[in-house]
Order: sequence, then structure tokens, then C-alpha cells
Amino acid sequence: MFWSRGKGQSPLKGCRGQTLAFVMQFNACLHTRVSTYRRTFTKQKGTDLGVLMLSTVEVCGCEEPKPRAEHWLGSSGYFSRWRIGTISCCTAAVPCRRALLLCNGMRYKLLQEGDIQVCVIRHPRTFLSKILTSKFLRRWEPHHLTLADNSLASATPTGYMENSVSYSAIEDVQLLSWENAPKYCLQLTIPGGTVLLQAANSYLRDQWFHSLQWKKKIYKYKKVLSNPSRWEVVLKEIRTLVDMALTSPLQDDSINQAPLEIVSKLLSENTNLTTQEHENIIVAIAPLLENNHPPPDLCEFFCKHCRERPRSMVVIEVFTPVVQRILKHNMDFGKCPRLRLFTQEYILALNELNAGMEVVKKFIQSMHGPTGHCPHPRVLPNLVAVCLAAIYSCYEEFINSRDNSPSLKEIRNGCQQPCDRKPTLPLRLLHPSPDLVSQEATLSEARLKSVVVASSEIHVEVEPASTAKPALTASAGDDNEPNLIDCLMVSPACSTMSIELGPQADRTLGCYVEILKLLSDYDDWRPSLASLLQPIPFPKEALAHEKFTKELKYVIQRFAEDPRQEVHSCLLSVRAGKDGWFQLYSPGGVACDDDGELFASMVHILMGSCYKTKKFLLSLAENKLGPCMLLALRGNQTMVEILCLMLEYNIIDNNDTQLQIISTLESTGVGKRMYEQLCDRQRELKELQRKGGPTRLTLPSKSTDADLARLLSSGSFGNLENLSLAFTNVTSACAEHLIKLPSLKQLNLWSTQFGDAGLRLLSEHLTMLQVLNLCETPVTDAGLLALSSMKSLCSLNMNSTKLSADTYEDLKAKLPNLKEVDVRYTEAW
Repeated sequence: MFWSRGKGQSPLKGCRGQTLAFVMQFNACLHTRVSTYRRTFTKQKGTDLGVLMLSTVEVCGCEEPKPRAEHWLGSSGYFSRWRIGTISCCTAAVPCRRALLLCNGMRYKLLQEGDIQVCVIRHPRTFLSKILTSKFLRRWEPHHLTLADNSLASATPTGYMENSVSYSAIEDVQLLSWENAPKYCLQLTIPGGTVLLQAANSYLRDQWFHSLQWKKKIYKYKKVLSNPSRWEVVLKEIRTLVDMALTSPLQDDSINQAPLEIVSKLLSENTNLTTQEHENIIVAIAPLLENNHPPPDLCEFFCKHCRERPRSMVVIEVFTPVVQRILKHNMDFGKCPRLRLFTQEYILALNELNAGMEVVKKFIQSMHGPTGHCPHPRVLPNLVAVCLAAIYSCYEEFINSRDNSPSLKEIRNGCQQPCDRKPTLPLRLLHPSPDLVSQEATLSEARLKSVVVASSEIHVEVEPASTAKPALTASAGDDNEPNLIDCLMVSPACSTMSIELGPQADRTLGCYVEILKLLSDYDDWRPSLASLLQPIPFPKEALAHEKFTKELKYVIQRFAEDPRQEVHSCLLSVRAGKDGWFQLYSPGGVACDDDGELFASMVHILMGSCYKTKKFLLSLAENKLGPCMLLALRGNQTMVEILCLMLEYNIIDNNDTQLQIISTLESTGVGKRMYEQLCDRQRELKELQRKGGPTRLTLPSKSTDADLARLLSSGSFGNLENLSLAFTNVTSACAEHLIKLPSLKQLNLWSTQFGDAGLRLLSEHLTMLQVLNLCETPVTDAGLLALSSMKSLCSLNMNSTKLSADTYEDLKAKLPNLKEVDVRYTEAW
């Protein structure tokens, strides 16, 4: 500092002692952390000017704001005549104070990198260094800084940031507020100097401050917890770490994940902990798990605890909210399989309690909620994924065993396993190769004697295959892979195969099959559950296990009893060429353990919905005619109706088969009555189709289905080509009468209640229809897609229907003769 004489005032005389006393007093009022004040007093010869040079590197105010230097100078009566002239020492000598950190509810995102101004002040050790660190020679450098895991580094390592600054070297991080200095500064105290960071605004400054503090503390805890010595101290440090994460103003996924990963690594490296230490650590980190998924290593630790101490209170009190959050929020177990494994072990731990499945049932109820509709859409898919994985694990060792199951590639290629393996289960394939037949013929009887193939969990007893049935052949040149039924319908060795699971696997299987039953009891979950199980996601070993298919039968029965089409339609295969639950549980299927009651229920619900079609009846006639006749012989009304429809729609071409069906129908009272009704309808049909009658017919408005039926039964309509039912009250039920008009070419259904079911029936029988008007009818894409089989259509009016653009494009591609189309007021318009 330079003290200059005021204008009109006399020079200062004999002030050396008073000046030194003031300097000492001024020095005492300021708090220094690293360096101390250096006091130098020099009096130039021939002048009365005193020069006071003060130099410091870091000055830190105390918690309460201290009086500035001007206040001290003004308080002295002698020095009140002097004014401050020029301050030429380092900027750190300018009075400064730490800004108070006020937690005002502000939240900040954790910074990983950013642009900021940097200035480094070194401790001056010589007179030259004092000059070089002066305010006039100091500069700010722009840097793009990265907050790595262990240091603060620049993307351009030059200038002040040529070397990265390790978090271990940072002694303190402070927010500074300076007088007459750049705003929004941050001070990092390092050995030998100070790093100043200047942000663009106060929010960015605070964001940098909290991010640096977080990185520094996390780095410290990683070091402290990497080499634990006393677990009491470790537990205390973990609790402090959790509290720090919960109270941090930073808002980022890594804020809670970083402590969990530190604890996870600690547990993975120290496997000799006691059970009590396990539980103490779990309780300590429980607050972080309320809103965060546990990392993979921590999931392993939780799984181990569930297996070793399933009755621990930690499982109920701590793990329950964690698993509930996983089931509600997890999007893909494929990306985090250990979360699925932890959920699986948690449910098994609940099953080990005294109440057993009652506890599991209450847990499922809590996940669904008290209302009729579950508010969490991810719960069901996640529960099903856990169930499927657990059921697969029951058969995993059997599946992976080289002694019990041929590989998928060998199944598809139609060949047996190499001869160096133990006797395998000869599968009945769709496309057996000649080598397969020869191998089966040459196998010695000794090698096919009763053997027991054992794994750690499963014992399979295989009987001799001397009575093996010939393999089912298929048309040559068909390279489709064998379907599931053909892989399961094996020779007697497999048909008499008994699978015995170990005790633990048996409990696991029973638990998770019971969960599938519970899921099928909820009406809102049943459509999604049916869709998830439609492709048959279970291994073929499970489907060959009698206990599994018997327990799963309850779920399939629930699907068959549901009147909603989106549920019971999932009983059929997901696509052509693949088998579904309908095939598995039908007579002759590997899962059928009754006399066809479930099969009859499935057929009944499918026929009552939208599968009363020629295609479905033809499939039954080709594959299940015998079971249908057997059930009809036992008085099953659904099967009697099926046989009558086969005769009515001319599904059966063979005369002997037709006579056999007629004999079956006449053998029961209900069958005889329905066959007589069929004969009456056939006589009426012949009369209706007899040549004659009008070629054009228009029904009055407000006519009903009964009116149409009464009209068509009053005479012959074999010549009827044009029928208008516009503005009537007919519904899809009238389709059964319309399909009896063989010469019909034009049909007008404008503004009727004719829907998708009737449209499907028309598309199967009236293939010669040329003009169809569906304007203002409730048909949707599901019914309109069936029109693709009407190759003779020339004019189609779909005005004001629920036609979509994709369906419209599909119809145009499949109807080559279509010339006039009206799609106004639809999505395709």
C-alpha cells in the first residue's frame, strides 16, 4: 500500500512506530490459513513517504463478516487524515470473505464437464515472484474442464491446467465474494497456491461448487472403504456416505448409485462377513434403495442373503419395497438379469416362511392394488419374466445335460446325437432322414434297456424303445422346422418318460406355477398374460413333465372361460405352422390328461366367438375328427354342433366318414335332435336355392334379422342377384341366411349394424360377390381384412367405417379386380 499525503496537509513525521503498530493490529484481525503476512517498511531517502507492502496467497474470512481494511484505517484518529492511494500487492490481499452457503431448495445437475475461466495463484517465495503474481500481470484462461473420478483435468492441458489437479490435493473448496473483483468465483485450495474458477453466473458457480465437493468426497470414501480395518468404523462411514447422498443438492442418477456401487464393491471384496454385519450394512443403505435399483454386485449379495436367511426380517422390511420398485419400474430384465434373479430369490424366500404361498399371494395382491385395474403396466410383464426364468431354471441342468437331450440343431437336422453319448430319447420328427431310421433299426437291445439318467436335480427313466412307432412323414421338399407337438410326440420311450425333480427344484416349480395361476385370476391381467404365453415360452422338457402341465392346466382353463376374444384367441398358435395351447391340451396332445373336457371348452369358446369358420372346421376335421366324434358320442353338445356344421358346410368329402358322423349323431338324444334340425335346414336350403324368384330385392327400412329370415323362407330365391338391406336393423346374425343365396352378386348393407363376424362369414361363402356396400357400418380392420378372399369384388364402399390406411393398402394388393373404392371419411382417405 502507498500512503500519500493529503492536499494541504503537512508531511508525516516520526510515524514509523505507529505504522508498525497498526500493521500488527491489522494483521491480527485477518485470519490466514496457509501463509502469514510479511511486513516490510521502507522509507525513501529525502521524502516522508512510507511504503507498506503486504503480500499473501490465501486470505480467508471467518464465518462472521469481518470489518474491511478501510474500516480499520478510518478508526485511527492519526491516520484519518490519510487516504488509500494505490494497492500494488497481489490480489489476494484484497479483503475477501467466504459466501455463506444457503440451502434454499435449489437443485443442480451433477457436472461431468464444462467451460470455465481458470486462474492459478502460486505462493510468492521471492521478490520477483511477488511481482509476477501481482494483479496487473495475472490473467484468466478459458478451459474445458472434466470432472473425472479422481482428478480435475482440462481438455487442452496447457497453461494453468497443464497438469490435472487430483482431488486428494484439494484441501478445501470455497465460494468467494470479492469487493471490486470478478464475480462468481470459486476457490480451490491446493498445496503451494490457489486455483480460482470463474463461472458465467451464480447458478453455474454453485453447480461447480457442489459438483467438485461431491467428486472430492466420493473419491475420499472410495479410498477409505477400499481397505477396511474395523467394521464398526466402516459401518459408520457407510451411514455418513448415505446421509451425504440423501442431503446433497445435486440431482442425478449417479448421486445415489455411486454410494451403492462403493458398498457393492466393498461387499464383493469381503466375503467373510458375519450375518449380523450383512444385515447392518443392508439396513444402512436401505434409504438409498427406496428410489434406486441395486447394482449387479449388490444384487448378488442380496440373493445370497435371501438363500441363506429367508426368514430374516431384513427380507420383509428392506427387500420388499426394493422388489416392488423393480417390478413397477424395470423395463427390460435382459439388460439387468441380476435384478430378475434377486426378485426370483426374494419370492422364494417369501415362500419359505411359515405361511408360505399365502405370503406370496398377499405380495402379488399388493403389486396389483386394491382396484380392478392395476395402475402399473410393467408389473405383469416383469412377474411373468421372473416366473418363466424360474421355471426354466428347474429344468436347466436337464436341458444342459449331454446325456438326456439332443441339441436344437440336431433336432432340426433330424438326426440323433453322436454315438459316444449315452442313449438318447429318439424323437419323432417331421422330416426324418434315412440315417435316422437306419440308426434306430440297428440299435442293440442292450443299449436301449431301462436306464436312469441322473443330474443333480432330475432323474429320468427311459423304457425300451422296441415298440417304437414309425415316424410321421411329411411332403418332400418341405424344409420347415418341426413343430413343437412333433418334437414332443416321441416314441414310447418318451411317451412313458417320467421326470422327477429334486426337492428344491420341485418347490421352485410349485411356487412359480402357483404365481401364474394367481396372475390368471385377475381379469385385467388375463389378456396380457394370454398374449405373453401364446408362443409357449416353456422348454419342451417342462411340457413333457406331467406335474407341470397338470398344474398349468388351470391357467389354460381360465383362458378358455374368458369371453373376450383377445384372451381365448391366444389358445391358438401364434402363426401358421406352429402349435399352440389348443393343440397341446387337445386329445392326443402331450399335455392332455383328461377325456377332452378342456378341449371341448376351448372349442366351445372359439366357436362362439369368431372362429365358426370353414377353415377352423376343416382343421378340426383333419386333425381332431376322432376326438370330436368320441366326445359327441358321450353327449357333449359342443362336439355335436361341430359335427353338424361339418355336414352342413360340406367339410367332409368321404361318404363313409359322413355316414359314420351321422351314426354318431343319431346315437344320442341331443345329437339326433340337432341332426333332424340340420335335415330340415337342408330341405329349406334346397327350396331356397331352387331356380326362380326375383333377381332384385329390397327390404323395407327398420327390417330385422327375423324379417329377413321369414322372407327367405317363404319361397325360392335361386335367381336373386341384387339384395339391398340399406337402412335396416339387420346385424351380423343375418349372415347365416345370406350365405345360402348362391347367385348373389350385389349386396347393400348401408347404415346397418352388420359387423366383423358377419363379414368373415360372407367372405368364406359368397366368393362370387362383385359389389359390396359397407358405408356407415361398424366394421373394423379385423373384418375388412377377410374381404381379401373375395377375388371377384369390383366395387367396394367403405365410406365412414373404421378402415385404416394399412388395411386399405392390403386390400388393394389382394383384390385384383377392384375398380371402384370409396374410402371417404376414413383414416385411409
